[in-house]
This record gives sequence, C-alpha cells and structure tokens, in this order.
Amino acid sequence: MKQLLTVEKLNVIYGHGKDSVHAVKDVTFNIKSGEIFGLVGESGCGKSSLGKAIVRLTDPSSGKMVFNGDNVSLLKGKALKDYRQEVQMVFQDPYGSLNPRMKVGNAIVDVLEVHRIGKNKAERRERVSELFDSVGLNREWAWRYPHEFSGGQRQRICIARALALKPDLLVADEPVSALDVSVQAEILQLLGKLRTDRGLAFLFVSHDLAVVRNICDRVAVMYNGEIVEMGDVADVIDHPQHEYTRKLLSAVPSF
Repeated sequence: MKQLLTVEKLNVIYGHGKDSVHAVKDVTFNIKSGEIFGLVGESGCGKSSLGKAIVRLTDPSSGKMVFNGDNVSLLKGKALKDYRQEVQMVFQDPYGSLNPRMKVGNAIVDVLEVHRIGKNKAERRERVSELFDSVGLNREWAWRYPHEFSGGQRQRICIARALALKPDLLVADEPVSALDVSVQAEILQLLGKLRTDRGLAFLFVSHDLAVVRNICDRVAVMYNGEIVEMGDVADVIDHPQHEYTRKLLSAVPSF
C-alpha cells in the first residue's frame, strides 16, 4: 500500500499567550491507501482537534501534512477546496450534522453543486440515489427530512454526503459513539465494506478500544495532545507498552 497521508510534528494551539491551549503537540504518523488507522484516547486529549486539522477545518499552528505527495499544510482558496474533495469528515452527531429544514438529498445536491460535479440537477439527483444505494438506504428516502430517520440512518446519510466527492480519505470522528451497540456494528460493517469496495482509507477517531480493535489495522494512542504509543492494533492492545494504554484497556468492560 502506498503512503497516502504523512503528518510530521503537527501542532494545534488555540488562543495566545498564557490563555493558549496546546491541543496537539508534535504529532507524527502516516496513513496508507486503503488503511483504517485508529486514533484512540479519552475525551479532551486532542483527537478531534487533530482530525479537524487534517481536514483543515482547523489551521495547524506548525508542522507539515503531505497528502498524495503534496504539502497541504498551508493551502488556501481553490487549492484548499480541491483538497477537501479528497479528504472528507464524518462527525459524531449525525443529527447536528444535518440541516433539519432541508431534505437530506438536497444537502448532498448542494455539495455536488458547490464542487461543480454533475452537468445538471437531474444528474446530481441520480448521483444522490447511487450514494443512498451504496450506504444501504432506500433511494426514495433521499427526499425526506432528517427527523424522519433513526440515528443509524442519519449517520449513513452523513457517510453518503462525505462520499459524494469521491474522497480518498475519510476522517471519522467518533462516528458510532452516539449510536446503540447493535447499530454501531452495522455502521462499522458499512465502513469496512466501503474500504473494500472503494479502496477508501480512514482515520477512525474513537475513545473505545473495543471498537478500534474490531475495525482498525493500526492504532495510535493519544494522551494530553501527544501520541504515546502506536503500532498494529493487535500488538498495541495485546501488549501495551505505555502506562496510559494499559489504563485505557483496564477501563474496557469484559463480558
């Protein structure tokens, strides 16, 4: 597998001076094409800040990000817009991610229009239907409002919207934590299928080591803004080297 994303000594700092918060500290890692790379840690450790920096929803304070061979750390304007076609994000709250007053299919049509994908509205609506098929939803449901769907269905819609631009990398920020356990399993299966069918790579952000073990190839453990341990998911979970990783594992309930 070729190298898709390389992150080198990335820092994210909010605010200035004595009131500043150093959310991400000198983080270095890479993600390969078609890989599901896990990022795990407690709430507030900097995981989401790192994910948003990769999508460039947050500007990194320093460091370097190379995507498909291009330095994307300082992109602006059209170049940044083009980059966001290749890297998309799925958020934790599927309801908060959707406009309650807009039919879900139109939310996807808007994305296609902004990026000038499709020749006309009919072609874009057909693309929406195809996207609904790909995430296991009835294509006729695309013209309903968000409140008409369950939490799991709404997350599938958010995944469909993220897929609309045919990205190479999806940053999934706690994508199943707001869902029931049975629905979590369905969404994880969907992500695995998308990886297989489309060759998609994922940065899978989670606080749940059990979920990470189920889906990820490699994992990085984040604590207080830093990566303290990284490796193949089985090695890290079965033979943790860092005390913080052992604490995370001890908090996982066993049945």
